[in-house]
Amino acid sequence: MTYNEIRKAFLDYFESRGHKIVPSASLIPNDPTLLFTVAGMVPWKGILQGTEPAFAPRVADIQKCIRAGGKHNDLEDVGFDGRHHTFFEMMGNWSFGDYFKEGAIEMSWELLTKVFGLDPNRIVVTTHYSDDEAIKIWKKVAGKDAILLGDKDNWWSAGETGPCGPCTEMHYDMGEHLPGGMPGSADEDGGRWVEIWNDVFMQYDRDANGNLTPLPKQNVDTGAGLERFASIMQGKTDNYDTDLFVNLKRAVSDITGVAETAENVASFKVITDHLRSVGFAIADGVIPSNTDRGYVIRRILRRAMRHGQILGHRGALLSKLYPALITEMGDAYPELAREQARVIEILQNEENSFADMLQNGMKLLENEIPKLNNNMLPGDIAFKLFDTYGFPLDLTQMILRDRNIDVDVAGFEKSMAQQKERSRADTRGTRIFWESQTDLADTDDSAKYAPIDMESRVLSILRNGEFVESADAGDEVEVALDKTTFYGTQGGQVGDSGELKIGEDTVMNITEAARVDNVVIHKGTLVARLNVGDIVKPIINTAVRQQTARAHTATHLLQAALRSVLNEDVEQRGSKVSPDSVRFDFRFGRAMTADEKQAVEDLVNKWIAMDMPVEHDEMSMEDAIKKGAMALFGEKYGDTVKVITAGDVSCELCGGTHVYHTGEILKAKVNKEKSISSGIRRITMSVGTLAE
Repeated sequence: MTYNEIRKAFLDYFESRGHKIVPSASLIPNDPTLLFTVAGMVPWKGILQGTEPAFAPRVADIQKCIRAGGKHNDLEDVGFDGRHHTFFEMMGNWSFGDYFKEGAIEMSWELLTKVFGLDPNRIVVTTHYSDDEAIKIWKKVAGKDAILLGDKDNWWSAGETGPCGPCTEMHYDMGEHLPGGMPGSADEDGGRWVEIWNDVFMQYDRDANGNLTPLPKQNVDTGAGLERFASIMQGKTDNYDTDLFVNLKRAVSDITGVAETAENVASFKVITDHLRSVGFAIADGVIPSNTDRGYVIRRILRRAMRHGQILGHRGALLSKLYPALITEMGDAYPELAREQARVIEILQNEENSFADMLQNGMKLLENEIPKLNNNMLPGDIAFKLFDTYGFPLDLTQMILRDRNIDVDVAGFEKSMAQQKERSRADTRGTRIFWESQTDLADTDDSAKYAPIDMESRVLSILRNGEFVESADAGDEVEVALDKTTFYGTQGGQVGDSGELKIGEDTVMNITEAARVDNVVIHKGTLVARLNVGDIVKPIINTAVRQQTARAHTATHLLQAALRSVLNEDVEQRGSKVSPDSVRFDFRFGRAMTADEKQAVEDLVNKWIAMDMPVEHDEMSMEDAIKKGAMALFGEKYGDTVKVITAGDVSCELCGGTHVYHTGEILKAKVNKEKSISSGIRRITMSVGTLAE
């Protein structure tokens, strides 16, 4: 059976058994803790853990997944065996409080042996040693005596606490000619016995003491990797010898003019696997970049390009292979064809950028290699390749590995740390002085969202890079207080301006409040003498605060409008919120058209005219995720977060200041939109009086 036939048979079977068939979720998960959808259960995590309602009692799907970074990292293994992939498809059926162990096991067995026609005598099953119920069911349904294993093999949990339960696995015998023992044996990884399916039974809630309490609603989560399934159905011991990969490898051969051989098979595997990861990820909205998931995709893309060069190919590769990916997988995943023009454009840009980078970097590398006397590239040279030419460390390592040359990774990291420190020293100015004050008390800025009259004590004064006990009129200083109503620059929003008073007299005009760790720094010029220990009144400029608040809420509306007009997966990469002015950076692979910019502006103004309520709520991070609040990837959040909700169009985690009705924004006008780096666009917008 081909991949397409397996997909159809799997979904048709479960539809006949009362399951709702749903399409794959995006590779970009609605979970700020994950770079990618790494498993079939990721889209269903909220339902499985009881934090979201189920829309159907039983569901089946085939979920696209990527594992190529962090804990789930298969990248470096791809190409060197027949099983590892960065992109894979996970077939699964799910019961949300409907059938449980007997139903799941009975359907798994029927599908394997009746629908797919696998020989029952070549299948063994494993269960948790404590799961008497599953042991009996296997005996009843299949006449099988299960192999009893422990927690390592047959117990699933989401973490130290929470939902958990036993699982049962089905393993298939690939043949006596292969090495390896039965599941659970010392040589189980030999290759003869291959796990084909796993049924997870979520039936307990585990507390901090390890106590198990039966869940009121029991769920079933099953998974079967399609690539491995196809290898079994097609009698192959190497996933890359199945029909889909054979056809993709043929396309690689056609484009490169090189036939697959035992010597270059690793490069063929790398290119075909990475084509799938990169193609699907970009189709789902990921833009190659130097951070987060964009960086992972860029690494994968460049690794594929490097293996193209190993085959002797120069120039575009993945952009030329993408139509072959559509041919093989477009019927199952129509987004591949729908996004074809955009994906190919991004791939071409990346390929051109890589070619330029490689040409320049290789010149340096070739000059340095003859100087080596111990087959070790110095860390400072590896860092120069990274800093000057954009060579990631792993690319340098991969190029040199072919020449049996290592890289001084410790030296590279030292150079990286030194560069970061130089950058901080160059850009932070006096910030480093504040960070060095480990005994400086945190500023209580709890009144920043609803400023009140207060009196504060001056804790520190910084003048000309030195802490002083007092300063005089005309001095430019930075002042720390024990408490303040000022919002310090944070999360892209500029800080408040205002003044400090003693009694009714102004002693300092504040041009900006900045936040350094948990200390709010008031920057400005003194108009009278100020001493450490003085009692002052911090007073913000309320007009500027209002202008900044409406700009920040407008930023949220702008992001919602961009996602509506361009792509649901438009992702914020940075912002600057100033009084009545917005600068917003986002991932997108091309310039916006004039019509698109106008549509975004019109949509923002429509929402402003609706005068929607803007809710300011504090809640736990868990509750915020349940609510669907968007988070800025890479941002660190505490256990309690602030959620800003504008009507039903925007819901974001945000610690900034905002208006309470969208009508307060008055008006918005999109000004410019441009590229600031590969795959990153910048759009600016005026609001309020500046938009008139």
